[in-house]
Amino acid sequence: MSIAPPNGATPLHPESLDNAAQLLTAPGALMQLTLEEARIVASYMAERTIAADTTFIREGDAGDNGFMALLLEGEVVVESIVVSRTEPVTIKVLGPGSLVGEVGLVDREPRSASCTASTDVVCAILTREAIEALIDAQPRVGAKLLLAISVRLAQRLRDNARKLRLYAKLAQAMSMEMNGFIRAQEGGG
Repeated sequence: MSIAPPNGATPLHPESLDNAAQLLTAPGALMQLTLEEARIVASYMAERTIAADTTFIREGDAGDNGFMALLLEGEVVVESIVVSRTEPVTIKVLGPGSLVGEVGLVDREPRSASCTASTDVVCAILTREAIEALIDAQPRVGAKLLLAISVRLAQRLRDNARKLRLYAKLAQAMSMEMNGFIRAQEGGG
């Protein structure tokens, strides 16, 4: 059972649908889904081609955050502007099987990073409207999809907490080093 993708988007071709289902069940995507469940989810996705050097998700954008994309072909650079910087910092380079945009899909808040196609990209788009239709038609599969997305978000949260602990240790070590340097300068100067 599937629906027509919204806004005149192109439904996934049968080979793309099978590829999307395989990628959804792979480690790093939504491996909590069975292949059959992933096929159902993929049937609610629309195919989109993005030209190289196109930024299709912009950090801070709140206007078009109701979708996530499964990369079928190509590479995407994920970047973010960090505190007191004007140039973006590359967070990750993602390839086929990677998901982007799931945070904005879930929380309806502005995007937390920018995604730019570094090559021509083919992706499968899942909109919020499509997820709602999936939940209406296939509640068990919809619930498993949302649980799988939640697991990904929890993994990312744990990874960020680990990075913050490391950052705090580095900041503390740098502060101790600077204090030692200042004391040495005051005593020797």
